[in-house]
Amino acid sequence: MRGMRFEVNASPIHEIDVLIVGAGPTGLVLALWLTRRGVRVKIVDKTAEPGTTSRALAVQARTLELYRQIGLADAVVEGGRRVFSGNLWVAGKHIAHFDFGDMGAGISQFSQPVIFPQDEHERLLVERLSTLGVEVERRTELVGFEDSATHVKARLKRPDGSEEICEAAYIAGCDGAHSAVRETLKIGFPGGSYNHLFYVADVEATGPVLNGEIHVDFDPTDFLAVFPLKGQGRARLIGTVSADPEHRHQNLAWNDVSRRVVERMRINVERVNWFSTYHVHHRVADHFVKGRAFLLGDAAHIHSPVGGQGMNTGIGDAVNLAWKLAEVLHGRANASLLDSYEPERIAFARRLVATTDRAFTGVTSSDVIARRLRMNIMPRLIPLLFKLPPVRRLLFRTISQTAVNYRGSSLSVGHAGSVYGGDRLPWVRLHVNNDAADNYRSLTSLDWQVHVYGDPAAELQPLCDSRKLSLYVFPWRSEMGRTGIKRNAIYLVRPDGYVALADQEGQATAISAYLDVRRITLTR
Repeated sequence: MRGMRFEVNASPIHEIDVLIVGAGPTGLVLALWLTRRGVRVKIVDKTAEPGTTSRALAVQARTLELYRQIGLADAVVEGGRRVFSGNLWVAGKHIAHFDFGDMGAGISQFSQPVIFPQDEHERLLVERLSTLGVEVERRTELVGFEDSATHVKARLKRPDGSEEICEAAYIAGCDGAHSAVRETLKIGFPGGSYNHLFYVADVEATGPVLNGEIHVDFDPTDFLAVFPLKGQGRARLIGTVSADPEHRHQNLAWNDVSRRVVERMRINVERVNWFSTYHVHHRVADHFVKGRAFLLGDAAHIHSPVGGQGMNTGIGDAVNLAWKLAEVLHGRANASLLDSYEPERIAFARRLVATTDRAFTGVTSSDVIARRLRMNIMPRLIPLLFKLPPVRRLLFRTISQTAVNYRGSSLSVGHAGSVYGGDRLPWVRLHVNNDAADNYRSLTSLDWQVHVYGDPAAELQPLCDSRKLSLYVFPWRSEMGRTGIKRNAIYLVRPDGYVALADQEGQATAISAYLDVRRITLTR
């Protein structure tokens, strides 16, 4: 940081726009979005190769929508496995079945989550980035950096042990829970760890629950989650390790896990392809931004795996920051636009950690009340709740992250219908039985745009022309009203697909006022 001296024999400075430290999904998506917007990036990672284990699995609907904007969604869906149904069990008794397609119908084109192991996911992102002319610089480690107020100067250690000085306009820390960027900035990472020791195993197995659906079984002192992987009889198992204290600090194997729930679910494990144990942590950094440095993904927040939210949240961070950096670096917006990154993303991260913490505690706690809730109340309550369409849709919107909004942001203004500034643009199918013919097709421009559903005011087109804004007019259909959209209203949409301004009167002057106040000049 400031005051760090760089009196070393180093190679000449590389002038780039953004130095990205960490080439996991978060860093790779940040690099992809920035490169697509014409921003020069350098992405480094201290590992020798992309991850070779599956780790994070779920790709949620909101992530797929963001991937569709850069032409990546189809490859993920085709390479992964769509999951159409899930099941809840208690002590081996089946208590609820739910259909993801029914839950998400009309909310998103991607109404089912996709299981796409992180190692395959990373390889796809690396390949796409390579086609854009950007290669991940492996075995390259961040030693330190300083912020000069006009740029960042970073010291990098190369594979051969030599050092280079890299100068960039900004630095993005996507380097995980033990982030060197965060530690250099001396930003706190408060939180803690749960006492339970868990295992994750990718297996080849047989049994009735190896049917391509998700299964979660609760027990008085144990639990098991089964996630289908692509291929016959392949699954991810997550559960608790044997309670024997002597196992705590040993190199554990599959034979050390509690088999009671596995056997009760009639799962016959024939082969273990990957096995690991871990403690679950819950932490959120005190700040996501300091000067010209940003924290994203696990460098900024870590939490329990409940709901498959972690990797998707990091990708959301990357997209949120990418378009803002691009606007500022291209001179289309004042640098104050970057001030919105932290409040928009840290608020969601804190809510997510609090929510998953409560859910995780309820699932794993040995407390008498929590155990009674799992074993006595849930079997009666959940089947009733899942019969209610509003509950099913709320669950989908929450897990899919399509409910994430930035209503409290300085970039969010107004409302029209039930859509507020800061909301994700409602997904609207334009033709019956054709999900691809929708209002999201225009978002592939990765640029600001104006939407009107119905008839635009006469002065709107000239205003959009003068401001270099694309105007999309969609003929009104009654089904649009059910998404919350108001007929003839104006929706100014950000490059990430969130509504910046909603004006129910449809006045073009509202757009001019919005852009002028925030010093956004799209004509450049």
